[in-house]
Amino acid sequence: MDSQSQNTSLQRLQNVEKEIVRVLELAGGVMDEMANPTGPRKELINNHCLEFMQLIKDIQVTLRDEIKSACEYRPFEKCDYGSRITNEICCKKLDYVISQLDGMKQTIDEYHNAV
Repeated sequence: MDSQSQNTSLQRLQNVEKEIVRVLELAGGVMDEMANPTGPRKELINNHCLEFMQLIKDIQVTLRDEIKSACEYRPFEKCDYGSRITNEICCKKLDYVISQLDGMKQTIDEYHNAV
């Protein structure tokens, strides 16, 4: 990964951290409201619960995307395997050509020695 995508990913995870803190604040607010001696205020609990559920959904989507991104299989990214294999093949071809030239030289030498 390049530094730009790492930075963006880090920022998204930091935002998730802030959302988790907000989720906990909402849960605490609902608990406080439920313990209110005059009874819970329905609108407040409803708003807290709606925001809670939306934040949980957002956190889940962001984490799923981050995990998927982190787990993407990139076997040849920044890999020199192709270059190394091409180089090895070229070396084998050169070895073969050299052996053929050596064989031709030997045949020519034998011909000159026979004449």
